[in-house]
Amino acid sequence: MDTLIATNISADTQTDFLPLQGTDYVEFYVGNAKQAAHFYKTAFGFQSLAYAGPETGVKDKASYVIRQNKLTFVLTTPLRPNNPIADHIYKHGDGVKVLALRVDDATDAYEQTTKRGGKPYLEPTKLSDDNGEVVLSGIHTYGDTVHLFVERKNYNGVFMPGYRKWESSYNPTETGLLYVDHCVGNVGWNQMNPWVKFYEDVMGFRNILTFDDNDISTEYSALMSKVMSNGNGFVKFPINEPAEGKKKSQVEEYLDFYNGEGVQHVAIATNNIIETVSELQRRGVEFLSIPESYYQTVLDRVGKIDEDLQPLQNLGILIDRDDEGYLLQIFTKPVEDRPTLFFEIIQRKGAKSFGKGNFKALFEALEREQDARGNL
Repeated sequence: MDTLIATNISADTQTDFLPLQGTDYVEFYVGNAKQAAHFYKTAFGFQSLAYAGPETGVKDKASYVIRQNKLTFVLTTPLRPNNPIADHIYKHGDGVKVLALRVDDATDAYEQTTKRGGKPYLEPTKLSDDNGEVVLSGIHTYGDTVHLFVERKNYNGVFMPGYRKWESSYNPTETGLLYVDHCVGNVGWNQMNPWVKFYEDVMGFRNILTFDDNDISTEYSALMSKVMSNGNGFVKFPINEPAEGKKKSQVEEYLDFYNGEGVQHVAIATNNIIETVSELQRRGVEFLSIPESYYQTVLDRVGKIDEDLQPLQNLGILIDRDDEGYLLQIFTKPVEDRPTLFFEIIQRKGAKSFGKGNFKALFEALEREQDARGNL
């Protein structure tokens, strides 16, 4: 570990009291999980994996689990009104409820985080069937979002106890999506630093990058962001808050329509962004459009890249470079009618950063969408 960094973090962070193996799954609460699963299979190339609902003994909800490589989504819908899932959807629309993190010991993860101030969500709970056992525990984070700790080292089943294998005759080919690169949360005014402190104190993360309103601003709006990373770098959570500007920022628009704090976007890795995005566009996924002028000077800024520029320009893919390499990234439009959740597709060619050089072009593209909705 870099000695300059090591002097600024506590001793127990150095030993990583919360070792994470990565993102286990992302769970969305949605109005119609059956249709949402069909959408993500068709548009994004996920495959059917598992199902839980009345047929498996679950009476109040139905959950469809879909997977592509190491990327797992759970889509959950309530079967009746007047329960927490239905209330969540009424308040927020479709959105991310659970960022589930893989751990070796879910009981220890719960004890380590709650004793450091984490608000309990789920006490350690053992689920078992003929394929072994899964242990779950969880704490609250910003808004109504939660982190579940998933211990599945003693389980050999398709997903977890309570689910059965979901076999479908409809299996569109995958699109090259690999795993969760990072998840971005939007929080309210002056709430970024308290949540940075939460991730530092409760989960042992550290702040690896900071962007202020000088970095992320346009003529009309601004925001601030800090990137939090766990010890091994497998889990990264940038946190955004609004900043003062002439007009309403994209974070403010999100907070208005989501009716609170929550996950703004999930960034998904690919090894070939040109092939992935071409296929996603062919399937109807809509992306933000980037002006031609961006591409006239981008190579002056980022230098030589392996790819031809024209296909990147045709698709609207952004390019940025840091000390360790470069990255290619693109952002979808919101995937539902509320201007809230969207996705990022990212290919890293050595770069470990988050596209600072693209912020102005990206946020101007977001503002054009905001303006079209009448929310700028």
